[in-house]
Amino acid sequence: MELFKSLVEKTLDDAGIALNGGRPHDIAVANDGFYRRVALYGSLGLGESYMDGWWDCEHLDEMVCRLFASGALKGHFTDAISALQAKFFNRQNRKASRAVAELHYNLDTELYRNMLGKTMAYTCAYWKEGANLDDAQLDKYELICRKIDLRESDHVLDLGCGFGGLAKHMAERYGCRVTGVNISRQQVDFAREFCRGLPVDFHLCDYRDTAAYNPGGRQFDRIVSIGLCEHVGPKNYREWMRIVHDQLKDRGLFLLHTIGINTTKQHCDPWYDRYIFPNGTLPSIGQLGKAFEGLFVMEDWQNFGFDYHVTLHEWWKNFDAYWKNAIEAPPGAATADRLRFYRMWKFYLLAGRGTFRARHIQLWQIVLSRGSVPMTYYPAR
Repeated sequence: MELFKSLVEKTLDDAGIALNGGRPHDIAVANDGFYRRVALYGSLGLGESYMDGWWDCEHLDEMVCRLFASGALKGHFTDAISALQAKFFNRQNRKASRAVAELHYNLDTELYRNMLGKTMAYTCAYWKEGANLDDAQLDKYELICRKIDLRESDHVLDLGCGFGGLAKHMAERYGCRVTGVNISRQQVDFAREFCRGLPVDFHLCDYRDTAAYNPGGRQFDRIVSIGLCEHVGPKNYREWMRIVHDQLKDRGLFLLHTIGINTTKQHCDPWYDRYIFPNGTLPSIGQLGKAFEGLFVMEDWQNFGFDYHVTLHEWWKNFDAYWKNAIEAPPGAATADRLRFYRMWKFYLLAGRGTFRARHIQLWQIVLSRGSVPMTYYPAR
């Protein structure tokens, strides 16, 4: 045990984190099994031991930020195993892609309603002017609409449409028609009700099932993909871009909104892969560039990753309030499984916040065209 403790202590010390120290970002250990678990399993052991209550930290996001900024979480063998799996298998094929819907997106919609706010947007908000989460998400919707120069006559394809918030905004504010595609039954059911009476239709299918959502083979004026890319996977990026290219009119625009990573990887963090986004992978600039090379012209590439740092903080506050009001009342009513779920989501949201703060990952909005957009086009910001 002393060997494991000294290894973990050295790693944390390199990141400016102390064991049982007095600073808000220091780790308070409640179970000595923590040391062995983290030494052997890296970030997976760190997250799982937090879920089990073996350690705590007052400012969890700052602690994770320091770990990533120091490079302490890089190069663990659990990462190497994930990398090998991703190299030899397509972990985002049609069957595997459904895993994230079943584990994460098909959770009780009430949780998402309370966490996400009125817009039901489960992607990064745009905080340039917004004073609260709802306003910042509406500003994000407007930013997207301005960047693709949306018109009333347009027919928009929304790949990975989530709960339908963007489709609703486009149809209500611009009067355009929207076709949404999603593999989550919970989200599609919600979206259909959310957009009732609007010129919006939703399809429960994979983005590759073009005959299901576009049986006539028509082309769309605009295509948006907000938060789908993280589930497409490196082995499928080129196919995805070909599908978008074929579905888009010559003078159309495609807006891609995705979390991105600074260096090319084929897999995601083992803890996030097991508990939050199975088979998810963050793209790099190089991977995306290679995927759309020869198909699209890159018209604009904006990074507002710090805005996700703020968005995650708002989601955490909302989730925490919902959980304590709805789940833990009366006091002590939460079961062990519920408490583990709560700590899992706390780690997910706050560790994500720390990762963005460390600039380890980014948020990109990319506007692509087929090369026939007039030179007078200039994406709004």
